[in-house]
Amino acid sequence: MADIELRKRLLTVEEIFHEGGPVASVPLRRAAAISVIANPFAGRYVEEISYFMKVLEPLGVDMAERLVTALGGDPSVVQGYGKGAIVGAAGELEHGALWHVPGGYAMRAVLGDAKAIVPSAKKVGGPGTRLDIPVTHINAAYVRSHFDAMEVGVPDGPRADELALVLVMTTGARIHARVGGLAADAIKGEDGLR
Repeated sequence: MADIELRKRLLTVEEIFHEGGPVASVPLRRAAAISVIANPFAGRYVEEISYFMKVLEPLGVDMAERLVTALGGDPSVVQGYGKGAIVGAAGELEHGALWHVPGGYAMRAVLGDAKAIVPSAKKVGGPGTRLDIPVTHINAAYVRSHFDAMEVGVPDGPRADELALVLVMTTGARIHARVGGLAADAIKGEDGLR
């Protein structure tokens, strides 16, 4: 990651035991990894930025590995994922879009054979900006029980010339999920949707 100027990393793990109903025998675990890096395109318009996706690949893999470790070290426990970016005010939304490929493919590489598209969110904002990272099942985007989101942010970032890049993984469905639809145990895994 020699071409990336990393200022700080954050790792958050939540354990959710209930949402007002019965206490789950096994809590849902959600984890978010955030890397705050310098935005090499801040403060000016640069036409060709796509090369930076390749530069970000090692960071994505490192973050995905850290998430698996935070969730116990076994990739097979991960059932949901999502990604996002908060772009500092001197950047543009497209700088956050650079995270789509390296963030998504990093999680797929670390998790093995994940089939579903990795949902994403991005926005431009200043220090303390919060972002809801959408989460879906790793193998089938239509599994309603795994539709979720994890709110993330950095108290002192991103600064105007920074990017806050985010990956999220979860260990299961929402606690008390009961709105029907395709069940996780009925996934066919052919197209990433069902």
